[in-house]
Amino acid sequence: MLRIRSAIIAFLGLIILSIIASAADDPVRDHDIVAEDYFDIATIFDCVLSPDGRYAAWLDSRWGRGKEGRNNDLWVVEVDSRQPLRLTFDAFGPGQITWSRDGKWIYCTGRIKRPGAETPPFDGKTQVWRIAPTGGQPFPLTRVKKGVKQFVLAADNRTLYYTVSEDTYEDEWKELRKQYAHLEYGHGISKLNSIWKLDMVSWRTAKILEAERVIHEMALSPNGKKIAMITTADNELIVMEGWSRVDIFDIASRITEELTGREWRADHPSPYGWLGEITWSSDGKALAFTVSFDGYATQIHVAEWIDGVARLREIERPPLVAHDGHLVWRGRERTLCFCGELKARSRIYAICDVEDGRQGDATILTPGDLVVGAFGFDTSGKRLAAVIETTKRLNDIYLVDNGTLGRITNTNPQVDSWKLPRISIVSWIGADGDRVEGILELPPDYDRSDGPLPLIVELHGGPTASTRFRLRLWIYGRALMAAKGYALLSPNYHGSTGYGDEFTSKLIGRENDIEVIDIRTGIEALVERGIADRSRVGVMGWSNGGFLTNAMITAEPDLFKAASSGAGVIDQVIQWATEDTPGHVINYMKNLPWENPEAYIKGSPLYKLDRVKTPTLVHVGGNDPRVPAAHSRALYRALHHYLNVPVELVVYPGEGHGLSTHQNRLAKIKWDLAWFKKYLLDEGEEIE
Repeated sequence: MLRIRSAIIAFLGLIILSIIASAADDPVRDHDIVAEDYFDIATIFDCVLSPDGRYAAWLDSRWGRGKEGRNNDLWVVEVDSRQPLRLTFDAFGPGQITWSRDGKWIYCTGRIKRPGAETPPFDGKTQVWRIAPTGGQPFPLTRVKKGVKQFVLAADNRTLYYTVSEDTYEDEWKELRKQYAHLEYGHGISKLNSIWKLDMVSWRTAKILEAERVIHEMALSPNGKKIAMITTADNELIVMEGWSRVDIFDIASRITEELTGREWRADHPSPYGWLGEITWSSDGKALAFTVSFDGYATQIHVAEWIDGVARLREIERPPLVAHDGHLVWRGRERTLCFCGELKARSRIYAICDVEDGRQGDATILTPGDLVVGAFGFDTSGKRLAAVIETTKRLNDIYLVDNGTLGRITNTNPQVDSWKLPRISIVSWIGADGDRVEGILELPPDYDRSDGPLPLIVELHGGPTASTRFRLRLWIYGRALMAAKGYALLSPNYHGSTGYGDEFTSKLIGRENDIEVIDIRTGIEALVERGIADRSRVGVMGWSNGGFLTNAMITAEPDLFKAASSGAGVIDQVIQWATEDTPGHVINYMKNLPWENPEAYIKGSPLYKLDRVKTPTLVHVGGNDPRVPAAHSRALYRALHHYLNVPVELVVYPGEGHGLSTHQNRLAKIKWDLAWFKKYLLDEGEEIE
C-alpha cells in the first residue's frame, strides 16, 4: 500500500512539474508592442564555434540612445552550461571573429581610445586583438598607424596576415590631385590594400604584397601557403559589378594568379555580378565563392585544383532554393553548406561529395519553419550551432543535432511578455497566373467576426530579396502595425528570392509591371477573404519598396488612402546616372538609357505622377548614395507644387541609404504611425 501511495505521489509530482514546465514555455503575454521596443532588441551577427565545440562566440549588436547608432560587443557562451559571458565593453566595436586552432583565444578586430593617446594601439584606430573566452582585457596584436582592415590567422597560431589601406594616385593628373586634395574627384585616387605578415613569436612585421588592388575579402589556405582574395582595381563600389575577381597569392613566391578572368563571366546571366563569401576546403584543394546579381539568383562556384590546374564550375542548388549567404565547408569533409531560402524560410543545406567535378545529394540540416541567419561547425564538423529566428522568438543561438534544436542563449527575454502578432503565410494568383505568397500579420486578439481591418501593404527592398516567415519588429512596419490594430501584408512579389530562379528573373525588363499586379491582386484577395477593408488601404516601403510605393500610387490612384515612400526611385535614368551600383538598373532595364529609352520611361513612376491622389509621406537620407535624395525631392515637388496632393518630405541630414541613429529611426516610425492614423482610420477612431 505504501508503495502504491508513493507511486501516486510521484506521479502527481510529475504532473505538477509538467504543468510548471508548460507554463514556462507559454509565458504570460501582457505587453503591447510600442515603437520604443525596437531599440531594446539585441541582434546576433555571426556565430563561430571553438575548434573543440566547447564555446560559441558571436557579435551582439544593440542600439544606443539619441544620436547614437548600433554598437557591437563580443559575447561567448559555454555550450554545455549555457552560461553567456560578455567579453568587450565601452565602444570596442569588435568584428571578424576567429578562433585560434587550440581554442585558447578569440581573435577579432576592434578599437580602444584612451584619453590623450595619439599612437596605436590605443588611439581609436581599428587593430587586431586577442581575448580569452573566459574573459579579461583584450590584448593588441597589431599597432598599425592607419589601422587594420581585415586579417586571417594561420593554423600555427603564430602568424597573422592583415591588410592596410594606402592612398594611391593613379594617372597623369596626380600632382594636381595632391595639390588640391580637399576637392572631390570622379576617379584617379584609390585606397588600395597591401598585405602584411606579423610573426607573433618574434613580433616582427613585413609587407608581403604591395598595394596594387583593393582587397575586399581574403581566406588563407589550410596549409598557410596561399591567400585567396576578392579584389578590384579601385575602391569605387561600381567596380564590384563585373570587374571584381578572385586572385590567389602564393606567399613564398610572392606571385599572384588571377583565377576568374573576364572570359569566366561570359555565360553568366549578367556581366554585373558581385563576388563574395570566399572559403577553402579543409584539404586546401577546393575554393568556394559566390556570384550575386541584381535580378538573378546567386550562383555558387567552386575551383578545384586537379593535377595542379584550377578548374571552375558552378554548384547546382536544390530546386527552387536560393542561396541566402554563409558559405561553409563542413569539418574535414568535402561537404559544402550554405543558408538556402525556400518560400520565406531559410535553412541550412549541405551538399556532400563536392569533389572531382561532381557533387552528391543535398540534405537539410535545419528543417522546419525557421530562418537561419548564420551558423558554424567545430573542427570535426560534428557539432553545429546556428542563429535562428521563428515566428515566436527573435534571434538566438541553437545547437543542431540531427534536426533537433536546443537553444543555448536567451538574447531577448523581454519578448516573452510581448503580445505577438498572428503571423501566417497567405497566397493568391498574381501576374502571369503564377502563385504569389506573402507574410500576413494580424493583431494578437483579432477574430474574423470583428470584420475587415485597415490594411497596410509593406514592400521589401532589393528586389532580389524577400520578406521572411519570422517574428520581426522593424522600422518598416512589421509587428508594430499589427500591435496598433492594422493588418500588415508583406508580399513576396515577382523578383523575390526563394520561389525559384524563374520567379526571380521574370522581373527583368518588367519592373513597374508584373510586381504591381502581384501587389494589387494580393490586396484584392485579402478584401475578398474579409480581412482587409478596401476603403482603408495604405502602402509603405524603403529602397525598392519605396520605388514600388511610388509605382503603386501611380498605377492604382484610387486604391490607396495613404502612402509612405522611403528612399524610392522616381526616374530610372537619374537612378542609373547617380546611384553607386548602376548595374542594378542596367539589368532590369535590359540595357543602357540611350540603347533602350522606352524601357526607362516605362519603368519610371515619374511619367505618371499626374494620376496620383494618395496622401504621401516621403523619407530619404540626405547623403543616400544608393537612391539619391533627388528622387524624393522630385516626388515632393510634383505632389506639393504642381498636383496639390497632401505630401510631407522628411530628409534625414547626413544619413545614407539606411538610417543609422536611434533618433532618426524613431522619428521615421513616429511619422509613419501618425500619417497612417490620420488617413486610414475613421474620424474619432483610435488605434493605440
